[in-house]
Amino acid sequence: MVESGANFYGNKDSETGNNTSRVTGRLYNPYQDLQIPYQKIYNIPTSPEFLFQEESVAQRRAWGENLTYYTGCGYLVGAVSGAGKGLVEAVRATEPGDTFKLRVNRVLNSSGQAGRRVGNRCGVIGLMYAGIESALVTVRDTDDLLNSVVAGLGTGVLFKAASGPRSAAIAGAIGGLMVGVAVAGKQVVKRYVPI
Repeated sequence: MVESGANFYGNKDSETGNNTSRVTGRLYNPYQDLQIPYQKIYNIPTSPEFLFQEESVAQRRAWGENLTYYTGCGYLVGAVSGAGKGLVEAVRATEPGDTFKLRVNRVLNSSGQAGRRVGNRCGVIGLMYAGIESALVTVRDTDDLLNSVVAGLGTGVLFKAASGPRSAAIAGAIGGLMVGVAVAGKQVVKRYVPI
């Protein structure tokens, strides 16, 4: 209880009426009784924690994560490259009498249309590739180079199946070769490039 001549921060001087700078009690420290070293509080493990031991053995993303990753990456790469293609087409299509506003409109329309078209195609290719690869991993119960190459081959065939058997075979061969080169390049980088 505070007396009539005192306040929270100190005592009131009865002669001058000014507050003195003395503190009447000890300040409260909320951490004094914890006795925990502060370094241990913030040491968070950097490795992932698994609920089941089987999860820690698998060094692979789940099929849903794989599907989302490849579809998203495919759409992003396709949209950016399509927008670049649309930009080049719009710059080539400019005429000497066009105003600045008309040129900007042409660039935006062309980039947006080409980016959307190529992005959707690449996203669908990523979706098919992830689905086929995850199905192969499930059926074969192993994750190796063969799954990736066969998934690339199947994706190319499936993507161009409506164009006829010859186009599908060529697209399948291109898809298998592209994935084979990508996976082999990844292995070379892992082995010879110190990261």
